[in-house]
Amino acid sequence: MKMVAIVGSLRKGSYNRQLAATIQERFGSEFDLEILDLGLLPHYDQDEENNPPESVSDFKKKVKEADGVLIITPEYNWSIPGVLKNALDWLSRVDKVLIGKPVMTAGAATGPMGTIRAQLHLRQILTGLQVKLLPPAGNEILIGQAMTKFDEKTGQLIDEVTLNFVDAVVKRFVDFVKE
Repeated sequence: MKMVAIVGSLRKGSYNRQLAATIQERFGSEFDLEILDLGLLPHYDQDEENNPPESVSDFKKKVKEADGVLIITPEYNWSIPGVLKNALDWLSRVDKVLIGKPVMTAGAATGPMGTIRAQLHLRQILTGLQVKLLPPAGNEILIGQAMTKFDEKTGQLIDEVTLNFVDAVVKRFVDFVKE
């Protein structure tokens, strides 16, 4: 099974990138997870949507060929980062590769509520894009106080309670993708 992760942060030490890497490592025997680089995408430009740059074409192809998509986002100003919105704009135009695609959302932040507001906003956007969303009840990966849950040196998620929850949700997502 092939999955892609879209991480809404460009920061090297991003907790959200670390969460994607943790999932990639823990589930490597169940599915291939490629973490896509949003930093390669230019700003969305409707004048170029019918003949997009190669970086956009490659990005859209990887998402189209994936069995499922994990969108892992930080929260900026009670919403998703611009770089993530830009990626979603590219994905939603012309060939609309997200329609019907199984999608799971997750996020980590240093605040106590994790990324709840960003994920609520993200779910609104994704509903408009007609994706097949993993239902939120019991599946909301909202990692708060992230600085206490990731190892500073390795970047791996080390909090056992959080790891167990992430494992359970990812397993449910794999089943959801197989349906």
